[in-house]
Amino acid sequence: MAKRVARIVVVTRKTPLELLLQRHGTHGQAKFYLSTRGQSIEPLERIHAGVSNGLSAVLKALPADQKYARVDRDELDRFLFSPDDVIIMVGQDGLVPNVAKYLDGQLAIGINPDPSTYDGVLCRFPPEATLPLLEFAASGEGSFAVRPRTMAEALREDGQRLLALNEIYLGHQTHQSSRYQLTVDGRTERHSSSGMICATGTGSTGWARSIAEQRGITEPLPEPSAPKLAWFVREPFPSVATGTTLNFGIVQEGETLQVVSEMGEGGTLFADGIESDRVEFSSGQSVTIRVAPRTLRLVVPKGEATTATHAPVTGQQSM
Repeated sequence: MAKRVARIVVVTRKTPLELLLQRHGTHGQAKFYLSTRGQSIEPLERIHAGVSNGLSAVLKALPADQKYARVDRDELDRFLFSPDDVIIMVGQDGLVPNVAKYLDGQLAIGINPDPSTYDGVLCRFPPEATLPLLEFAASGEGSFAVRPRTMAEALREDGQRLLALNEIYLGHQTHQSSRYQLTVDGRTERHSSSGMICATGTGSTGWARSIAEQRGITEPLPEPSAPKLAWFVREPFPSVATGTTLNFGIVQEGETLQVVSEMGEGGTLFADGIESDRVEFSSGQSVTIRVAPRTLRLVVPKGEATTATHAPVTGQQSM
């Protein structure tokens, strides 16, 4: 009898071609729309073909008796994950943080359906690795490991919460000044800035790294599995009422950033660049930012990091 996991959840997102067809109805109309703007539909067709072929290979690799479900990214907020699900994300790396905030201990596997289009930093594996990955998920055996990735949590005073795999942004939703009061390490300072971000180790290779390099910050940023966050204030403005002393730091596990909004309107919090999921952050509202109590359990090649663990998810036997 071969081991099987309880259920596989295959998560995808619409390709650029599918989004274009969703807007224009037919392939002909979409092609005409692009041609009138000096663009060709062929690059979108190539991306769509690569992703579709990769997804087909993943689905074909699933054993015939394996229970599974398919979910589009747009349906994640309405989908009920079970504790013993194994999540397979097929697509670009950005799909991983989209999914991560809905998980709580489930094993996550990233499949890159088209290496010629996507970098594959988080979606590490080719479609051909699907079956060995599932065998690892069920038994813990194979050339893979589980590496937990730290997440960030923003908790508003009324209990609303945001989770992020990359970073949390706090500030004004337009280009107006972001006004707030920041408290960290027992020190408090009022700011007028371009907002602030709080990044995990995963996020420290993106937006946070860009800020650090631009400002000449030499302190090492967190590793993906390190239980700490790096925070940055963007372009703080000095005045008689606002300071610039508190502009960068590291939040260790168990520590917090406390922020009180002074933005009459337009203040916002959002995670991983998804502004559609933003939470209002207006005058009088406060937020606590810290290392989240949960992590993303992402499968990686064995030996990639000493912090990896090898515990499989609970599997069930199937004929």
